[in-house]
Amino acid sequence: MTVTVAAEALDLKSLVKPGDQIIWGQATGEPLTLTEALVAQRAGLGGVSVFLGSGFSDTLQPEHADHIRFRGMGGIGTHRRLAKRGVLEIVPCHVGQIGRYIDEGTIRCDVAFVQVSPANAKGQHSYGVINDYIQSAVRRARVVVAEVNDQVPWTHGEGHLPRERIDVLIETSRPVVEVRSQPVGAVERAIAGFAAAYIEDGTTLQMGIGAIPDAILQCVGDRRDLGLHSGMVSDAVVDLVERGVLTNAAKPFDQGVSVAGSLIGTKRLYTFAHLNPAIALKPSNFTHGDAVLGCIPKLVAINAAIEVDLTGQVNAEQVGGEYVGGVGGQADYVRAGHRSPGGRSIIALPATARGGSVSRIVHRFDGGVTSSRSDADVVVTEFGAADLRAQPLAERARRMIAIAHPDFREALERTAHELLRRGF
Repeated sequence: MTVTVAAEALDLKSLVKPGDQIIWGQATGEPLTLTEALVAQRAGLGGVSVFLGSGFSDTLQPEHADHIRFRGMGGIGTHRRLAKRGVLEIVPCHVGQIGRYIDEGTIRCDVAFVQVSPANAKGQHSYGVINDYIQSAVRRARVVVAEVNDQVPWTHGEGHLPRERIDVLIETSRPVVEVRSQPVGAVERAIAGFAAAYIEDGTTLQMGIGAIPDAILQCVGDRRDLGLHSGMVSDAVVDLVERGVLTNAAKPFDQGVSVAGSLIGTKRLYTFAHLNPAIALKPSNFTHGDAVLGCIPKLVAINAAIEVDLTGQVNAEQVGGEYVGGVGGQADYVRAGHRSPGGRSIIALPATARGGSVSRIVHRFDGGVTSSRSDADVVVTEFGAADLRAQPLAERARRMIAIAHPDFREALERTAHELLRRGF
């Protein structure tokens, strides 16, 4: 039986046991009233842990580790501060695996915090802006606490939260977490120009959020019948839909529908998605599943990196002693784009970092390998595109050096001398 409680009267001690692990919707799906209550009441809960995806609010701070154990898939967004202070236990995993891990109990979920929309005429609460692994958390949880926020859009997709599955319900009215677009500059536009050359009419796109993905979407306004199958979508997608470019007409399934696991943007995107059958949010086993992705021809996957080495290995997780990213869905889509008939996998990044003082094309890196060199396809910087598909290691090195910043090419050639001489 569902119990409705006023937000100010929510007592988590009556719901959460010492040692429990809590999971909530990541990114913009964070139920702010519930997570704020957890932080405020943490000292009286007897020690709990949380499993985190990405985060874009300021709710969690390193000092909250005094009573909360933080585990998560990476230092993505504002969770970077937790990783930097050494209070986030990193669990390297593909985002597409998290739902299965929760279902199996490998990642434990005792309590699920869920943000949902008000119910529709059928009494169904939509998961709103996130539908990746939150349904798995709801299935496994002993206790489900739902924040019904009347500013959350009602979105189409797979699955809804039935009222009978809610143990405690609070009603709120507060803005959904927003992630605003980053400015697009000359570097991003140059990268976008090289990447857009691989996007033809009828291409299905996967990409993340940020200035480079936005710049690429701005470059493909003359294409026809583009599709979308992605882990996330941003405000930039709305422009392409409104201009009639993103129709999803050429996809083999979900024709006419843009598919994603989450909405990561602003109120403009959330308003666009509200009650809109042309956009559907689905769990990550569908958005990232091998069997699904393997059925999409002309899939162009565009992903970011911290650095790429001369053989095509990608690091999207760690720089120096800091864990600043995560595996996310990159490996799933890199492989899918590479294998898709007529598709491509593009890693797009600026050639330098720290104001041009550090090359992001490197001889080797100390961090973990997010995507292997055997899955390397195309790497793009503002200096060009390196097509690495089916190329030997020495030729890969030559092509990668050619798209590095000119200030670093000579040094890269020196460090790569043995590779260029021997060929491996």
